[in-house]
Amino acid sequence: MPDTQIDIDQLTGALRRETVKKNVAAIHISGKLSLLQRKLSNVLLLNAYDALTTAQTHSIDARTLAAIVGYNSNDFDTLRASLRALAETVAEWDMLDEQGRQEWGVSSLLSFAKLKNGVCEYAYSPALAQKLHDPKIYALINVHIQRNFSSGHGLALYENCYRFVRTGSTGWWSLETFRKLMGVQGSSYYESFKHLNAKIIKPAVGEVNKSSDIVITPEFRKKGRAVTDIRFLIRENPQMAMFQIDDGDGARGMDVYKALRGQGVSDRLARQWIAEHGEEYVLQKLDYMIGQGEVKSSVGYLSAALRDDYQPKTEPIAKELSPEAAEAVRLQQTVRDQEDAAYHQRKAERAERARKLEIVADLVSRRNPTQRNADKQLFIASLDGDLERENFRTHGWHSGLNASAIIAFWSELEPTAFDE
Repeated sequence: MPDTQIDIDQLTGALRRETVKKNVAAIHISGKLSLLQRKLSNVLLLNAYDALTTAQTHSIDARTLAAIVGYNSNDFDTLRASLRALAETVAEWDMLDEQGRQEWGVSSLLSFAKLKNGVCEYAYSPALAQKLHDPKIYALINVHIQRNFSSGHGLALYENCYRFVRTGSTGWWSLETFRKLMGVQGSSYYESFKHLNAKIIKPAVGEVNKSSDIVITPEFRKKGRAVTDIRFLIRENPQMAMFQIDDGDGARGMDVYKALRGQGVSDRLARQWIAEHGEEYVLQKLDYMIGQGEVKSSVGYLSAALRDDYQPKTEPIAKELSPEAAEAVRLQQTVRDQEDAAYHQRKAERAERARKLEIVADLVSRRNPTQRNADKQLFIASLDGDLERENFRTHGWHSGLNASAIIAFWSELEPTAFDE
């Protein structure tokens, strides 16, 4: 079985009966996703949820996606890498249906994803979409809660515990299974329970209890003196009730909900914003956005306005400056202009370097194995320091530390390769 599998035979007592009846926590996803990739996965699911079983593909503005996840919206390289990781990640389910028949299945987390004209389009396999849409099988994670997490292990533990929130316990997991869910399987360091407990379990439990809508308590089972299994007891966090979304019709009857839907905000995201920020605050930001005229993406703009508390600008009262103050303002503006120019120059240099490194990657791919090995040995011999050589051995032709040297090296090998 792949890394994400949790054997139902390991669950005991009432938890086992609840699992049979409700199919709780039937889907598990590899713990090797980074924090950003886990957040991205949850936001994509939230965006698609209302049409998950009726639409073959789903789309979201790429900058909106970046804003909700919480990273630089201009960093499309990172977005591409994260989408690629989701397409390569396995989701696996193993459950009993209401008639007691066992069903096992496996699917890539995303069946495809593409970026075009600033829009991210993606899809789920039909079988996985059906499972993800059923709240008895898969618990949808609140994206505003996930923004509170700063570690991938904390968010991974939250996701795997939240699946069991209705039963109050995850049931017993072997330490091997737990390591897989946390993405640290194969690490000799974490084979030691002392290290696993100190570096993974305790920090992750602390972050879940501090940052989310549940409180978890780990329990351990031993064979002799050695810890062999772990489970987590789960209860709602009363201090985090603000994160709960009312799934009834209350929010849908509000004027602010109808206004949000009119702006293209999905049903679930509209209710989530109302639950977290309150009706009055959301209305303020709606009015503010409407006052700005046409915006590129209503959902993206509203998300930023709610997060950053956009306020109407007030006109400053004109005040005549003294000659000294006017000179100080002029000098400050000059410094800002110089800083802006330096920033744009660095940005252009980074873009040019990235362009050339992409060409290098293409050149390397065309070489046969003997040539590639010879190229590496020749380049390593040209480096002056141990640090540079070690960095190249680790990162190869993607070594940022050696980027200038790499470009110079290939310029000699292929003099016209970088001509535009």
